Amino acid sequence: MTDPIPAILTRIDADQPRALERLMELLRIPSVSTDPAHADDCDTAADWLVAELTHLGFDASKRETPGHPMVVAHGGTGSRHVLFYGHYDVQPVDPVALWNRDPFDPAIEQTPRGPVIRGRGASDDKGQLMTFLEACRHWKDETGDLPCRVTILFEGEEESGSPSLVPFLTANREELTAEIALICDSGLFDDRVPAIITTLRGLLGEELTIKGPDRDLHSGIYGGPAINPARVLTRILGNMHNDQGRITIPGFYHGVGEPPSQVKASWKNLDFSTEAFLGEVGLSHPAGETGRTGLEMLWSRPTAEINGITSGYTGDGFKTVLPSEASAKISFRLVGGQDPDRLREAFRDWVIAQLPPDCHVSFREHGAAPASAMATDSPIFAATQLALTEEWGAEAAYVGAGGSIPIAGYFQTILGMEALLTGFAKDDDAIHSPNEKYDVESFHKGVRSWARILGRIAG
Repeated sequence: MTDPIPAILTRIDADQPRALERLMELLRIPSVSTDPAHADDCDTAADWLVAELTHLGFDASKRETPGHPMVVAHGGTGSRHVLFYGHYDVQPVDPVALWNRDPFDPAIEQTPRGPVIRGRGASDDKGQLMTFLEACRHWKDETGDLPCRVTILFEGEEESGSPSLVPFLTANREELTAEIALICDSGLFDDRVPAIITTLRGLLGEELTIKGPDRDLHSGIYGGPAINPARVLTRILGNMHNDQGRITIPGFYHGVGEPPSQVKASWKNLDFSTEAFLGEVGLSHPAGETGRTGLEMLWSRPTAEINGITSGYTGDGFKTVLPSEASAKISFRLVGGQDPDRLREAFRDWVIAQLPPDCHVSFREHGAAPASAMATDSPIFAATQLALTEEWGAEAAYVGAGGSIPIAGYFQTILGMEALLTGFAKDDDAIHSPNEKYDVESFHKGVRSWARILGRIAG
């Protein structure tokens, strides 16, 4: 039988201008999930996707949730069955004054590194999810069908914590379960090397407030004999790491293992410089755990980071007070078998044990998700690696991810299937920031990549 891939790729190349305009239509919809004022826009984006999927021959529908709707679609035939996940909601655009153009008036802009698609959601995640839809379009145009069974799930609340996702997956487990989940919400290892994510760090968020006197005190009258909650808080936070960069909370490293030796060896072969990585953000000296490489710290080691501290007077000028309270927000990135609920309890016990007299503490939790590791022995991983390597001309790398993508863990625990994460974003895409962009090359080669992946998966 003739391989359809060359003809499909030719179609993709010829159709690129129209594919870009379809993406622009979706980008013009301001589907900001965190802002109630944009609830109707999220609904509009879901309707747009249902219409597009229906036009492509999918059995597509919008499913209501307590929040923004899900989009579910089914199509294709064959023995293989994959689920593709993406999200149509986007981050808020604030501060809008820092944008060079209207965030929801997308355009192609020329840059020294080539043309880019500029607009909110261009990279995260509308541009990425459209690479898959465009690949499906050209498979159907060339062959009349998809090469395997495809279920699609598009979410409208990813940027606002996915409150409806777990109940939806649980209620629709049978319909949504496939052989594997494909997720396009990640990036290239560098500008020319495609990547497949095999590990994802988990996340634990905590906020603590230490209270002392019943009101702010005059530092000239009370300074010295009165306890200062800001001093107590900073001392405790300063104790969280030792001089070697290790976290001192008792039991913190329970469940933390080492990556397989062959995985660590493959990381050494990647073209990555910790110094250059830090240099891009104005830093020059690696911090973190002594004796660990930059990739180890990013992909296989847990962290405890102070995200914000508030206390006392922080306005213009100067006010000599002893604050009555001090607060901090802490995030923990988790790996391996670390249990976020157990760590939350351990952290709180550790803080309480360090409180002096006249101080007490309150806590507020901000979510928790364990780390995820993918079983890469599935033949679909090998097929995807081969397809990406063929398209990009560089061997696709198996990598870890420093961030957290909870959906991958939900697919494992709720639907009982592995997740394969690959995407075509670049580090300078400014996702969640003003002037977000997605390279035209990433979009174009992303479509071609998914066309090849679908063909390889189908065998």
